[in-house]
Amino acid sequence: MARDTGSIEALAHLAEELVDHRFKGLPPDAAGLTVAELAGLRRNLFTDGFTTPVLALSAERLEHNLALMESYTARHGLAFAPHGKTSMAPQLFHRQIARGAWGITVAVPHQARVARAFGVGRIFLANELVDAAALRWIAAELAADPDFRFLCYVDSVRGVELMDAALRDAERPVDVVVELAGGEGGRTGVRTEAECAAVADAVAGSEHLRLAGVAGYEGEVPRADPERVTEWLRRLTALAVAFDKEGRFDGAEEIVVSAGGSGWFDAVAEVFAEIPELSAPVLKLLRSGAYVSHDDVHYSRISPFNRVPEEGALEPAFRLWAQVVSQPSPEQAFVNAGKRDAAYDLDRPVPRSVRRDGVERPAEGIEVTALSDQHLWLATAPEADVEVGDWIAFGLSHPCTSFDKWQLIPLAEADGTVVDYIRTFF
Repeated sequence: MARDTGSIEALAHLAEELVDHRFKGLPPDAAGLTVAELAGLRRNLFTDGFTTPVLALSAERLEHNLALMESYTARHGLAFAPHGKTSMAPQLFHRQIARGAWGITVAVPHQARVARAFGVGRIFLANELVDAAALRWIAAELAADPDFRFLCYVDSVRGVELMDAALRDAERPVDVVVELAGGEGGRTGVRTEAECAAVADAVAGSEHLRLAGVAGYEGEVPRADPERVTEWLRRLTALAVAFDKEGRFDGAEEIVVSAGGSGWFDAVAEVFAEIPELSAPVLKLLRSGAYVSHDDVHYSRISPFNRVPEEGALEPAFRLWAQVVSQPSPEQAFVNAGKRDAAYDLDRPVPRSVRRDGVERPAEGIEVTALSDQHLWLATAPEADVEVGDWIAFGLSHPCTSFDKWQLIPLAEADGTVVDYIRTFF
């Protein structure tokens, strides 16, 4: 999907933003430069004034991950709407779209507004949307741009009624997909097929909504394993087939069937390949988002590529650099990054390398034992060679809660040359 003039201008405005105290880790003497001017200097992350802590994104690994998922989805006949909540970085949205993505997935109206502000033309809101003000905004966007495509979940008759009332002045119908829950005790979504039909009936009876398909999130399947996830995905595709046989998609140009987080997209590809021919072409829409940066622990452990290694492997693209500021004993040290800087909701940061006097080596014998707001507590074994002043690189777990702690992230090449800065909007 080509970028329009407005999106190009919006991205250009990011480069015109002034560097100042709002952005952690950037060189203090860069204050007053624009982001474009600072990027043009190609400063080195390690020797040209960046301050710790500083989060960097690997230019090479980012490109690898983008290319890998582009080839994977194309090979399996999947459309791709990567989840934008992971990065909330319009520059990355457009790199994903340039790599063949159908559009961008979001979770809440604010995220949709960010995507639209930067010219994203197709948005899948993977959540229920009953906020009247947000729905009126969506209606206005649809009215202003005949090429804009928007879809969101519905999972209740009451939700359909609220949406329809809020959209009473809408010029175009809003496309919705019935969300099938992952199972009893899971998150949002309709629990039974009979209830799905009741919600679909309510959509058919509304004036301002149009049933576009079915969707859900297999990551909410209780006690998820390959068998349970596959069983749920086949329920989802069977629901689409049943709805089609009942004529619920009559007149539709396409039928949307969507699933896919970052843990089971191999199962999604396998089951979606089984969808039979329906009354309209099927848009098999995958929504994985964490792949863009991947990580060192959680997603590295659960990645579907572990089950299908012949398809490739994602690479962790984040490194959080922090400096040893205190070493009270040979067995303990502290660096100047903490909960305000590093994701910690799933796993602790993992020491990966130590840098001293321009030389980088593996971080042997170092373990993060706890986090304070602005400190990581390190246990240092006898083989650890750590001194006050050393820079230590940490791998992180959970991309979503890594991006959200940094507003402007250096994009660095392997030798430390910073070639760009990624702006986030959380």
